[in-house]
Amino acid sequence: MNVVLGDLPTWNLADLYSSPTGTDLGADLKRAAAEADAFAKDYEGRIVGLDGKALGGAIVRLEAMSDLLGRIGSYAQLYSAQDQSDPERNRFAQDMSEKLNDIGSKLLFFRLEINKIEDADLAEKLKAPELAKYAPWLRDARLFRPHQLSDELEKFQHDQSVVGSSAWSRLFDETIARLRYPFGNEMLSEPQILDKLSNKDAAIRKEAAKSFGKVQGENIAVFSLITNTLIKDKEIDDRWRKYARPQSFRNLANVVEDEVVDALAASVKKAYPKLAHRYYKLKAKWFGVETMPYWDRNAPLPEHDDRTIPWPEAEKIVLDAYNAFSPELADVGRKFFGTGWIDAPARPGKSPGAFAHPTVPSAHPYLLLNYQGKVRDVMTLAHELGHGVHQVLAAKQGPLMADTPLTLAETASVFGEMLTFQSLLKTAPDKATRKAMLAGKVEDMLNTVVRQIAFYDFESRLHMARREGELTPDAIGEIWMAVQKESLGPAFRYDDEYKYYWSYIGHFIHSPFYVYAYAFGDCLVNSLYAAYQAKPDGFQEKYLDMLRSGGVKRHKELLAPFGLDASDPAFWDKGLDVISGFIDELEKL
Repeated sequence: MNVVLGDLPTWNLADLYSSPTGTDLGADLKRAAAEADAFAKDYEGRIVGLDGKALGGAIVRLEAMSDLLGRIGSYAQLYSAQDQSDPERNRFAQDMSEKLNDIGSKLLFFRLEINKIEDADLAEKLKAPELAKYAPWLRDARLFRPHQLSDELEKFQHDQSVVGSSAWSRLFDETIARLRYPFGNEMLSEPQILDKLSNKDAAIRKEAAKSFGKVQGENIAVFSLITNTLIKDKEIDDRWRKYARPQSFRNLANVVEDEVVDALAASVKKAYPKLAHRYYKLKAKWFGVETMPYWDRNAPLPEHDDRTIPWPEAEKIVLDAYNAFSPELADVGRKFFGTGWIDAPARPGKSPGAFAHPTVPSAHPYLLLNYQGKVRDVMTLAHELGHGVHQVLAAKQGPLMADTPLTLAETASVFGEMLTFQSLLKTAPDKATRKAMLAGKVEDMLNTVVRQIAFYDFESRLHMARREGELTPDAIGEIWMAVQKESLGPAFRYDDEYKYYWSYIGHFIHSPFYVYAYAFGDCLVNSLYAAYQAKPDGFQEKYLDMLRSGGVKRHKELLAPFGLDASDPAFWDKGLDVISGFIDELEKL
């Protein structure tokens, strides 16, 4: 037990499987392989000819296998995330990944053949209630129809991915988990050194920033090779599948139109001066300087609430905020505490950052945090708990339709953060604390909106530049620096090592162009929250209905009950105005 933080919870993965060598896991693997063989034997080459009722029956079987395979895969990922520096855990995760890949390749024919059904024929089949239930899943599966390769190529690509992109992603994860950063007499992990960048002592921030940049720089050849290889791999895949541009696959997977994402990115970039430039100029003034070193970007204000918040208090703060909005939401949130659903302590080798893993509807989500007792860590708990609650509520849609597109997946998390922030703000004892809290919130929002769109812009430029040939670490660093200066504005000075700071961001590696989903979610929630404040009556039920719908509805349908439309450019400006309004208040304070 950590005396300062209290008793921090850790995962109980036995809700999934007893152990990596457990007979339960072995039996499920065997069953999954046998069911996949039987499924292929019953259906391969026959899908187009099935009537609606029979096709519905086939999807029911596929859904059950999807839950089983997802359970095994989730266990392997979570077991590895507990200590990514342990070769035995990594070997187990890779072994499971390869076995699941082999089983998955037997099922690949199903989606390929579904896409061979003509639209009119499918419309006829959908009259059967057994199939009609899966209409949203079929709608989204068929989005990729124009980009499908031949059956043989699809199977080859599926089989080959474990030694292709997945292997490069694994190299990135294991490299980051293994790196140690000198700090004083200690050697810190990535989450531990990055935590120092928000320390109130300027000397600590500087030492941490320099150490982090130096170690990333010493390993930059590896990170550049991984990045170059994965971008080229994606470009080849995009070319074969005839995607219009590097972002197109992500947008299609997010069930959002290219124009909507373009409108979001354009709105945020246009707002850089009134958001980030204006705020950081104000911050420099508070620090009594014209320009700040880059390591002061997340520096707390002198009035900053720097108390350490023990875990039981963090739990109470977040659940109370959820409860004040909706007791039902808080009831779902309570399930996560004291049940082994959360892993909170920061440990060497543990996966950095924070995430909520939905696992499968027949189990429950797991949250990973690196909790160190800061107010920001409480916000992270509120954020990840929002994901977890969303995943629990959407689970009733079943394994194929519970997943929410990334653009909407951030809704409950960012909304949960906003509820917690507003609740804390109400209890601010004085003007100075209120100012510090507002500033902290603005910085979080700038990190979520401005910074993530800057990341998206960086990726967009990087992917286009890579088409001209392999990029040196210096060339990647130049693109990074240009984007940082544009987005953050003239209030910062950058030392040489900052050009390596792009290299630790896992989203660039694991899911290219994912990052705009954060800005999408934040602006969407700002607009939603404004709608809630304007008309609170009946809002909670509409909000919970939205979360329960999982991946069944598109963004237009989901937002319509609130009178919002993300395809309207003014929608994004409304969300950005919330941030701008907070900065207005800070200027007055």
